[in-house]
Amino acid sequence: MNKRSFLQAGATIVGTAWLSHYLLNRSEVMAISNNEFEVQKTEQEWRTILTPEQYKVLRKHGTEPAHTSPLDKEYDKGTYLCAACDLPLFTSDTKFNSGTGWPSFFQPIEGAIAFTVDKSFFMTRTEVHCHRCGGHLGHVFDDGPQPTGKRYCMNGVSLKFVEG
Repeated sequence: MNKRSFLQAGATIVGTAWLSHYLLNRSEVMAISNNEFEVQKTEQEWRTILTPEQYKVLRKHGTEPAHTSPLDKEYDKGTYLCAACDLPLFTSDTKFNSGTGWPSFFQPIEGAIAFTVDKSFFMTRTEVHCHRCGGHLGHVFDDGPQPTGKRYCMNGVSLKFVEG
């Protein structure tokens, strides 16, 4: 192996390792033992109770395509629950149209959510999880309306809406 090939191979290895850190290093919640959540299930149990899209989002930190959730345009009175464990997360009183294509809220129900740091895709964001089961719900941003100034941008498949 000549010097040029050696340097190219080394750069490829280092670049791949660095890039994989940003592409694959999801939230730190997966490093937390499953024993820390009130609701505990095996991956097979989650696959049984969730749809494939819900599993991808809630358990594997996926994101549904924008403008695909009927909950984005749901404005009836009610409560939004975690689709995995039925914990009440948000009320309709805190929902607003962010124009992003995902259901958005300016405030969760107290104690319903947990936060972790998401360092994927070359950015650092605050990831939102269900406090009871650890399911990935979406992200929170500082560009929402008053009184909080927050925008909890949630995946619709991670939520269930209950009127009332």
